[in-house]
Amino acid sequence: MDFERLTTEMRRLALEAGARIMEIYEGPDFDVRAKSDASPVTAADEAADALISAGLRAAFPDVALVTEEQAATHALTGATFLIVDPLDGTKEFVQRRGDFTVNIAYVENGVPVRGVVYAPAKGRLFYTTAGGRSVEETGPFGAAAGATRPIGVNPTPDNRALMVVASKSHRDQATDDYIGGYGVRDMTSAGSSLKFCLVATGEADLYPRLGRTMEWDTAAGDAVLRGAGGNVVRFDDHTPLAYGKPGFENPFFIAYAPGVLLQPAG
Repeated sequence: MDFERLTTEMRRLALEAGARIMEIYEGPDFDVRAKSDASPVTAADEAADALISAGLRAAFPDVALVTEEQAATHALTGATFLIVDPLDGTKEFVQRRGDFTVNIAYVENGVPVRGVVYAPAKGRLFYTTAGGRSVEETGPFGAAAGATRPIGVNPTPDNRALMVVASKSHRDQATDDYIGGYGVRDMTSAGSSLKFCLVATGEADLYPRLGRTMEWDTAAGDAVLRGAGGNVVRFDDHTPLAYGKPGFENPFFIAYAPGVLLQPAG
């Protein structure tokens, strides 16, 4: 893979998809439909998916593509592929809360090695460079990459005073019970893959997810966090979260800064 080109294309497509999403977000009321799994989908999901998938297929025709909005791609097998969630956080989008993201990632041998997470309503753009390190571009965002700042996890989190980030839409008692096993300084909530990015920048130390997610929900944020020095592991045995699983469904997981002393599962 030409990582220089990959970074350029993923960034470009994320920004273009984000612009299209914002046109719909800021426009008149939009229709919300239910997919077969009862999750919501809007014209913004579909427009962003069409734009991104066409761009990736044109740029990387020999690389398998998995995207949330195209069920036919969910039957693909293999450990190396591009994976897309064109609008992660549709519930936040529908409720006009702003915590939605565009997510594009490249998985190589089961590991998300490159990714971009763009939160257009918040003006935050995170991605891995060609060399694999994660940055936040500070904007304004143009055709060419602008100023960036390297990001990295909190190198020495105090286990007696952790900053924890949790989901806005999927918080439950099991998650609260697990978090209760840590010394927590404060908690924040965020939607979509922004939770990974908050750990990647050191704005949070720990993000446990005890709920259903799919690989397209997590791959880009996972890549950004790994490129910032963080880890994402299975909740049950603390082994690295792998990609390319049958059906692309994730187990429960924990994203964290390496200095955090993980509590055992239940």
